[in-house]
Amino acid sequence: VLLGGSPGIGKSTLTSMALGNLSGAGRRTLYVSGEESAAQIKLRAERLGEDALDVPALAETDLDAVIATLVAERPDACVIDSIQTMHCAELAAGPGSVAQVREVAGRVLRVAKATGTAVVLVGHVTKEGALAGPRVLEHLVDCVLQFEGERERTYRTLRALKNRFGSTSESGVFEMRAGGLVEVLDASARFVGEATGKPGSVVLAAMEGSRPLLVEVQALVSPSELVPPRRAATGIDRNRLALVLAVLARHGGVAVGASDVFVNVVGGVRVEEPGADLAVAIAVAGATRGLAPAGEKPVACFGEVGLTGELRSVAHHERRLAEAAKFGLAVVSPEVAPSLRAALRAALTPRGGMSEVGIPA
Repeated sequence: VLLGGSPGIGKSTLTSMALGNLSGAGRRTLYVSGEESAAQIKLRAERLGEDALDVPALAETDLDAVIATLVAERPDACVIDSIQTMHCAELAAGPGSVAQVREVAGRVLRVAKATGTAVVLVGHVTKEGALAGPRVLEHLVDCVLQFEGERERTYRTLRALKNRFGSTSESGVFEMRAGGLVEVLDASARFVGEATGKPGSVVLAAMEGSRPLLVEVQALVSPSELVPPRRAATGIDRNRLALVLAVLARHGGVAVGASDVFVNVVGGVRVEEPGADLAVAIAVAGATRGLAPAGEKPVACFGEVGLTGELRSVAHHERRLAEAAKFGLAVVSPEVAPSLRAALRAALTPRGGMSEVGIPA
C-alpha cells in the first residue's frame, strides 16, 4: 500500500493508529521511520494510546538493515515512513532520487511477498499534490491512498486512487483531535449545521467516492483595483472556477470581470468533481447580487455547468437527493432547472419574483 499526503497532514498518526489497532488484535507489527528518532515515535505513541505504544519501532534509513529486520521479525503488517528516506548502499544516488525509490520499492516488494507481510509505504507529495517519485512506484503497489486536508483545519479525507482488491469509490472522513484521528460518521451534519445561509453561501451535495457529503461553498465578490483581478479558490480547481465565471458572465447575466472573486469549500474539504460547478455559480451570483438562497434553510445544489449555459447531470443523483432530504434542504439540480439562468432564479428568488434577482430571463 502506498500512502501519500502533504507534510503535517497526519500520515504518521494514521499509520501509527492502524498498527496500534492491529497490535491490539494480536497481530505482529513493525513501524520503520527514517524521519524520526525512536524517542519521537514514542512521544506520538503516548498521545495515541496504549496499543500504539506496543508497536515495535525501528529508526533506520539503511535499506539492508530494514530488510534484515523484516526477514527476522516477519511481522503481519509493517509501515515504512517514508520511502523517500530509505537508502540503498549499492547505488550512488542520494535518498529520494528516482533510482533509489525504484530500488527500495522493488526490494521491499519482494521481501513482503516472500514473508507474507502487508507493507504500507508512506510517500511524499509534490507541491501540486501528486505523489513524488517515479510513476512506476504506483504500478508496483496494490493500493494507492491519498490523505488530504488542510493542516489548519481538523477534517481529513482518505481516498483510494488504486485498489487491486476492491473499489476505488470509497473514502473516509476523519477529524484530528488531541488523541489522534477519529472517524466522522456523519460529516454532512457538521457542515450543514455550520452553514450561514447568507449571500454567497450555498450547500453542495457532493460525492466522496460512493458516499454523499453535504459541504458549504462560500463566495466573496468585491470590487478590484488590480488588473487582472484576483481569482482565489480553496477546495476546488482554480481552472474550474475560471470556467464557471466565464459561463456565468456569458449565459447567466452575472459579470464579475472587474471584481476579485474568492471561493472556499468550508472545512478543508477538497472537491474535484464537475458536480460542484452549480454550487460555485450560485454562491458567486448570490455574493454579487447580495442575495441569500431562498427559504429558511440553506439550499443544496449540484450539477455540471456546460459551456453553452446548460446544466448537465452528474453521477449518483438519487444519493445526493436523499442526503439533502435527510436535512430537509430544498435541492436545485439539472432535473429541476435545465439551464444556469433557471437554476439561479430557482435558488435565489425569495418568492418567485424573477425581477428581484436581477438575472435576465
